[in-house]
Amino acid sequence: MTQDSADFDFTTPLDRRVYPTTKWHLYDEDVLPLWVADMDFAVAPAIQTALAERLAHPVFGYTHADKALKKTLCQWSHDRYGWEIQADWQHWLPGVVPALHVASLALTEPGDGVLTVTPIYPPFLKVADNTGRTTQTAPMRAPTQNDPLWRLDFDAMEAAVTPRTRLLLWCHPHNPTGRVFDEKELARLADFIERHDLIVCSDELHCDLILDGSAHRPLAMIEPRLASRTITLWAASKTFNVAGLTSACAVISDDDLRARFKRGCLGLMPSENIMGETAAKAAYAHGEPWRQALLAQLRDNVALIESFVARWPGVQMSVPQATYLAWLDLREAGLGESPQKALLKHARVALNNGADFGWPGFARLNFGTERAVLEEALTRMDALLAPSEV
Repeated sequence: MTQDSADFDFTTPLDRRVYPTTKWHLYDEDVLPLWVADMDFAVAPAIQTALAERLAHPVFGYTHADKALKKTLCQWSHDRYGWEIQADWQHWLPGVVPALHVASLALTEPGDGVLTVTPIYPPFLKVADNTGRTTQTAPMRAPTQNDPLWRLDFDAMEAAVTPRTRLLLWCHPHNPTGRVFDEKELARLADFIERHDLIVCSDELHCDLILDGSAHRPLAMIEPRLASRTITLWAASKTFNVAGLTSACAVISDDDLRARFKRGCLGLMPSENIMGETAAKAAYAHGEPWRQALLAQLRDNVALIESFVARWPGVQMSVPQATYLAWLDLREAGLGESPQKALLKHARVALNNGADFGWPGFARLNFGTERAVLEEALTRMDALLAPSEV
């Protein structure tokens, strides 16, 4: 049965404090939490139905990704990106952050360099230390008046890389800036990767959340020369709001690289998640109408944020091309050394601290919430950031 946006509800607030919830329980009840990257929307009805049907069978033993799930992801990749992946390229596992750590442990040696660009999703910055490797970072180029987009700084990347650099942790579309890297940038990145003989772990979790009409290009597809050295990480978690079901897929076309990665999972990865894979199968098979309705809601939310940011002197935002995350430059907002802490204390709005992403003075705002909640949070921030009217 075909569904349109009227079939989905993105406006009714859901009480997320009923159950233990990372997003809503970290702060006091008077704080509006717009921080950790999960959304406040009810999942697609098809996912709810699939989970209920699976719960009706009261045995929850060890599981594995079945042929139907793998076929569904192959079809999703074909339909959305024109990337013809194969079922045997897929290795399903409980989450992307564990996959980053497995890649470091399995594909590098102690003391090797693990490179990433900043700002970046904070777990990226902890992988090397957690696995006995060396953290290497290169800052991106921030937007300017002549160029409103965050850009890769290849000079900074060349300065950061060393002969012992082995692994690039890549995020595409980019969290937190919302960049969708274009083909020219990806070609230069591929040159860099080949020149330094790097393996790439490409986190593409937000690829199904393109907001501005851009096209996502899976790195291993758009640059086939990198296929033998690329691990692509996909999941339904961000797009379909099922992060708590901890399920993701590593797509690896090269047999040797896939075997090394799978060996690295042995003893470290628990069994695959029954409910996570059930949700993923339903999402990829039946979730497209819901996704389209979600994208419309997120675009409206971006427009609302833009209207408020325009009122705030000293605050800059490069409009996200993808994700449900806004990256705010608050360095000139007059809020002191930690704008995030000031907003929490005086506006009672919780954002992510940019320092955790490697860029102090910035904050990440999660706009994957009901418009009424977002408008209330922005209004609270407005009282602190907008010029006083005499």
